[in-house]
Amino acid sequence: MWFRRDLRLADHPALLAAAADAENVLPLFVLDPALWRAAGAPRRAWLLRSLRSLDEAIDGRLAVVTGDPVSVVPWVAAESGAQDVHVSADTGPYGRRRDEAVAAALRDAGRRLTRTGTPYAIGPGTIRNGSGEPYRVFTPFSKAWVAHGWPAPARPAASISWAGGSVAKEWPDEPDLAGVDLPPAGEAAAHQRWQEFLAGPLADYRAGRERPAVAGTSALSAHLKYGEIHPRTLLADLGRREGPDVETYRAELCWREFYADVLWHRPETAWEYYRADFARMRYEEPGAAFEAWAQGRTGFPFVDAGMRQLRSEGWMHNRLRMVTASFLVKDLHIEWQHGARHFMRWLRDGDLASNNHGWQWAAGSGTDAAPYFRVFNPVTQGEKFDPTGEYVRRYVPELRHLTGKAAHAPWDAPDGYAHGYPQRIVDHLVERAEALGRLAEITR
Repeated sequence: MWFRRDLRLADHPALLAAAADAENVLPLFVLDPALWRAAGAPRRAWLLRSLRSLDEAIDGRLAVVTGDPVSVVPWVAAESGAQDVHVSADTGPYGRRRDEAVAAALRDAGRRLTRTGTPYAIGPGTIRNGSGEPYRVFTPFSKAWVAHGWPAPARPAASISWAGGSVAKEWPDEPDLAGVDLPPAGEAAAHQRWQEFLAGPLADYRAGRERPAVAGTSALSAHLKYGEIHPRTLLADLGRREGPDVETYRAELCWREFYADVLWHRPETAWEYYRADFARMRYEEPGAAFEAWAQGRTGFPFVDAGMRQLRSEGWMHNRLRMVTASFLVKDLHIEWQHGARHFMRWLRDGDLASNNHGWQWAAGSGTDAAPYFRVFNPVTQGEKFDPTGEYVRRYVPELRHLTGKAAHAPWDAPDGYAHGYPQRIVDHLVERAEALGRLAEITR
């Protein structure tokens, strides 16, 4: 069983297939240098902690090997005498290419790669419109997604005889997190977090999810990223509940599936424009303004609080992801790819499809019909979604002396800059007009 983005034992079709195929199952994880190098410290640390949790759950039998899977997987199969290698299908651009190469190498050695299930409730590429084409807009996709339905969670695995000992572990050292404080990783932590969400925040999810100062979201994104819990499990639990809050959370799971589907059909949009016209827009090179944004020192408190949350927790509230992305692209006129790379460096849940297509949504170049005119005002966004200023004061200590909404406009307070908070680096209204002017240049 070659584990990848499925670091769990429950609700695991590929693991069930492996257990049904032989008396003994060798659990393997390959630390692929191509993926390891691309991951920031929070994702590396989360992965290692999740692997250790999985290893503990199977009595220390997990084989961990560093190297190119195209050579490592056939070698481990040969060493262990395995004729079949079972996996959950990878649906990302790199993973699909890698798995084809691994399958070919195994075939050359008289062995098989068997794919069962995916990290999604409905595999990307499955949902199509009446003409057989992929959906390009979320709402019709979501309706078709619900109408299609998804399978029930896989049955619990019977007792599995884990093979082990023939392949040594190659654990890398955990990276320096530079002050990032991560919550617990692993399958048990994922299920505990899910039960806590069901028992509390779900009841007020529609409103609570928009308030970054409160724990109103499930915070399951990293657990889902590494497959410590499957969305099919979440949907099954939601299916036993009713109400608008449940529907809203189900729609958030659907967004994750929609972006995975977009990437399946358009793999180049991981880093290229979904709407090619936007590549012709005038952009600024990242420099001092980009560094101020990355460090949370733009002079706009709501933006800076979000960027500092990212650097302290390896996570950012979704409302802030939209606001900070809009600020980089629309106020600083810097291409979305620079921001996407920064997020992927620091996010513990850095998922290529969700992160990069979320950035394209903010940049106006993605699947939305006409989103470039949506330019978030960082002050009014803060006043609306952090009305007491609690979120800003939590992450921007220079403003903790300001009460209520005053934390969102230190320039209006006599002592607003008394503790070293920076002045605004741009005039939002001026840059909004500039952004729309640049849009007009490519739409004439």
